[in-house]
Amino acid sequence: MAVLTVRDGRDDLGTTVTSFMSVSLEPPMVAAGVATSSYLTEVLKRRDRWAATVLSSGQRALAGRFAAEGRPSARILLASAPHHRGTHSDALIPEAGVSALECETRQTVAAGDHTLFVAEVLAADYIARDENPLIRANRRYLT
Repeated sequence: MAVLTVRDGRDDLGTTVTSFMSVSLEPPMVAAGVATSSYLTEVLKRRDRWAATVLSSGQRALAGRFAAEGRPSARILLASAPHHRGTHSDALIPEAGVSALECETRQTVAAGDHTLFVAEVLAADYIARDENPLIRANRRYLT
């Protein structure tokens, strides 16, 4: 699972995404699926730089906070968790994940009730090779 974050003026938004994948090695590119009807999709269509943090197995609570309906600003959701701003995206980046990538959207693709944001990876903010990823399948977390 990953948390996608974006800065929109004075506000910070974010959501948990279960659809996040690598699509190219050269140039390095990823894709993230976001519900088309969400406000975040509207913001991502006008703000092309964002961050994606691949969560570690110890960040289940954080994934839940970012997945909740009617969630507040990402700043509030991250208030009790170590985080920082990305230098390329200016998005909030939770720490202690498996990795964090700063991205710039190159293409959007309508896919059913979601929009895929295909983005070039501008920078790997961090990579923690000793962390295990948080994985959710069939509505359950895997250990």
